[in-house]
Amino acid sequence: MPKIMFISDIHGMAATLKKALDHADKMQIDRLVILGDILYHGPRNGVPNLYDPQKVAKILNERKEYIIAVRGNCDAEVDQMMLEFPVMADFSELICGEKRFFLTHGHLWNENNLPSVPANTVIAHGHTHIAVNKILDNGMTIFNPGSISLPKNTIVRTFGIFDGEKLSVLELETGKEFPALR
Repeated sequence: MPKIMFISDIHGMAATLKKALDHADKMQIDRLVILGDILYHGPRNGVPNLYDPQKVAKILNERKEYIIAVRGNCDAEVDQMMLEFPVMADFSELICGEKRFFLTHGHLWNENNLPSVPANTVIAHGHTHIAVNKILDNGMTIFNPGSISLPKNTIVRTFGIFDGEKLSVLELETGKEFPALR
C-alpha cells in the first residue's frame, strides 16, 4: 500500500519544506500531496523570515514525479510558471486501496461546504493552518494536516501521513504524532 505525505500552506518557506521532505525521505513515502498555498505568503501574512519561493520551486521541481497538488487561494498563474507539475486545479481525487481522498485547499470545499462525494471519502484540505482529523456523522473524514510554515492556534508546525491504513498528523520538528489529535 502506498505511503502518502500531506503538506499544506508552505507559503514560500524553503527551510520548513526541507524539514518536511527529510521526514518524507526517512518514511519512504510514495506520493507527496500539496494542498495549496505553495509559493506566495499571501496578503494577510507578513513576509516570513525564511521566505524563499524560488528555492521552494526548485526543491519541489526536483520531486515533481510524485507530487499531486491543488490550487490554494494564494496560488496564481505565475506560480504555475515556476512549478513543473500541475497546481491550478481546485481539487483532485486519489484512491489508495479502500480509501478515497478528495484533495482541495479548503477555501472552496471544507467541513462547512462539503463536496458531492461518497460518504466514506476523506476530505483532505489545508487553508486554515489548523490540524484536524475527525469523522463526521455522515461518514466523511475531515483531514487537515495543518501548516508546515505558519501554524495557527499553536506554535507547532505539522504535516500529515497516510500509511496505507491510518491517517495521522505529525509534528514537523519531531516527526511524532501531534498530541492535540491523539
